[in-house]
Amino acid sequence: MKIKDIMTHNVETLSSDSTICEAACAMEKADCGAILVKEGDRLVGMITDRDIAIRAVANGLNHETPISKVMTEKIRYCFEDEEIQHVAENMADIQVRRLPVLNRDKRLVGVVSLGNIASCRSQKASATVLQGVAKAH
Repeated sequence: MKIKDIMTHNVETLSSDSTICEAACAMEKADCGAILVKEGDRLVGMITDRDIAIRAVANGLNHETPISKVMTEKIRYCFEDEEIQHVAENMADIQVRRLPVLNRDKRLVGVVSLGNIASCRSQKASATVLQGVAKAH
């Protein structure tokens, strides 16, 4: 089974010129702690609640500061045509709970999370990713 079969398709994104305040509001609305950041149709980073707390608030930045100033730019991702087990192993190795999913043109098409993998009916993939993420916390 491929990642495209289990990923979440409707992904909340913001543009890199969105403000820290807009990012926090989007996280509240989506009930999540991370939002992917795009410029046009290209994925350029991710903004997390931790980025806002550590890189913005702790440094006295204004709520109108563009998220491009505090977002994480180098993010890991997977491709929609990759096998679930391979992605689960990768997520375990790098100890992450979610990965953006790109097509082979490197355009954002979704996101795969620990929950997606846990519910995919592959006990091996679920166990792999859960073990890796458990090591991180």
